[in-house]
Amino acid sequence: MEINYPAPDFELPDLEGRPHRLSEYRGKIVIINFWSCECPHSARADTDIMSMFVQWRDDVVMLSIASNRSENVEALRNAANARNLPTVMLDALCFVADLYEAQTTPHVYVIDRDGILRYRGAVDDVTFRQRIPSRFFLREAVESLLEGRLPALTESPAYGCTIVREV
Repeated sequence: MEINYPAPDFELPDLEGRPHRLSEYRGKIVIINFWSCECPHSARADTDIMSMFVQWRDDVVMLSIASNRSENVEALRNAANARNLPTVMLDALCFVADLYEAQTTPHVYVIDRDGILRYRGAVDDVTFRQRIPSRFFLREAVESLLEGRLPALTESPAYGCTIVREV
């Protein structure tokens, strides 16, 4: 996967079993959020992402993807409801996580209205040594696209819990 090239299409079921295909969301900016119900970094990021997301709701779609093989549907459903996440999809075999080379939760990808990958990486600049964010990479990328510009920063190292690919 390369920045400024089409994002690979995929189809996954949501927590209720309804299929969602990435290409169905053309015309909107899409945030793909590799997500975990157990990771404290995902929980922290969800709060920030949802506060930003409510401002963008008409133009932006967020698809959270649960790829941890260690998490069950009931735990995913409970966390998604508690965090008011709009769409959580199951990637139990890590097909999409592997396709997108996602390593952590959270690991976000921003796709423009034409289906082109414009940003991938961390939600913000939190690291082991810097616990409080001072810069929100996800906000910068989405707002650039909303303003008709390409993001200045297109990639950053993702920070969070490693995606569990084997149980």
